[in-house]
Parts: sequence; C-alpha cells; structure tokens
Amino acid sequence: MNYARLGLAAVAATIGDGVYGYVVYGHIIGSEFAKYPSIYRSGESQPAFLPLMFVGLLFAMLIASYLYAKGYEGGNGMQEGMRFGVLIGLLMVGYAANVNYAQMNIGKRMAAYYALASLVEWVVVGIVIGSIYRPASRPVTRVRLPGAGV
Repeated sequence: MNYARLGLAAVAATIGDGVYGYVVYGHIIGSEFAKYPSIYRSGESQPAFLPLMFVGLLFAMLIASYLYAKGYEGGNGMQEGMRFGVLIGLLMVGYAANVNYAQMNIGKRMAAYYALASLVEWVVVGIVIGSIYRPASRPVTRVRLPGAGV
C-alpha cells in the first residue's frame, strides 16, 4: 500500500468534500436546512464547529482512502474511484439519508435532497481519491531456476 499517496488522497478528498459541502449544503440546499431550526445549527452558530467538522472529514477521508486502496483492482483510477464513490454513496443513501428521515422531524423534500446530495458527494470524493491514489510499485522478484548459474 502506498501510504504517502493514501494520505495525499485523503487530504485532497477532505478539501474536495469541504468545497462540495460549502456549495451544495451551504448554498444550494442551505435554505432547506433552515426550515428545521430545532434540528440543524443556524448559519451563525456553525463556524465554532468547523474545526471539529474538518477533523471529522479528514478522519473519514483517511478511512475512505484506505478502503479504496484495499479494493483497488488495478484499473483506471478515475473509473475505479467513481465506482467506489457510487457504492459508498449508495451506502450513505440507504443508511444515513433514510435513517435521518426516520429519526428526525424533517420533510420528504429534505430527505430527498440529502440523499441525492450525499450520493453525488461520494461520487466526487471517489473520483478525487481514485485520481490521486496509486499503489506502491512492487520490487521485481527474480526467480532462480534450479541448476542456473549464480
């Protein structure tokens, strides 16, 4: 496993996810979150929690990069990253989006936005990870044939 590339992929994915979150969750569907003030923090109170959020994102992206590296099949990085992102995105839709809808007092529209945004988010993250991660090059192993000279 190429740990340097894994770390680089995790940092890039954290940055990419942060930008995606700012644009999508903060601006495109931000007004939908505002409809649920008893569940989601207000825009004014969120900055105090940004350091914790980014530490959590980096941790999650380290784990995601590791999972990607373990499942890497040797193909085109972007394609494998997209496949990985779709799978993780579907996991998030099935688990997080549906569980949040079942447990939180949010509307169907918010749940649908959350599900779609999560799926696209993880496709983007997968593509970033897949574009950066490369396995460590393996040393060439020389095979000695019986009876061959030294």
